[in-house]
Amino acid sequence: MKNIISYILLTCLIISCKKDNNTGFSGTFIGTFTVKYTNNITFTSTTTVVFFGNGQFTCTGNANFIPAGGSGKFIKTDSKISFKDENFWTVNFDGNLILNGDYDFYFDGKNLKLTATKNNVGLYEYNLSKQ
Repeated sequence: MKNIISYILLTCLIISCKKDNNTGFSGTFIGTFTVKYTNNITFTSTTTVVFFGNGQFTCTGNANFIPAGGSGKFIKTDSKISFKDENFWTVNFDGNLILNGDYDFYFDGKNLKLTATKNNVGLYEYNLSKQ
């Protein structure tokens, strides 16, 4: 019986030691959002993205939905950030303008670039600087 309890405790300890890829990746980032549609139309506007150390994020939106914004959870790996927006949205705009889904990223400690090509509609890009 002692061995079973020890095994269960050891298993719980190993599982709880899972690496948190979001640790140290937090702060306020300000810059631009650009969407380049496949029909050669491009829109750019300013935005702010805030990453919280607990895996939460918020993104400011604009009245013209460039970008639409978003908030929820994120998970960072070595080369991608996956956003899971947790809001309800109307369908009167391009839903890809919401910060949601998988983005490739580059971060040099100050500048953050997020890019995603979505549904053969266009390229969605955030160029941000840490404040």
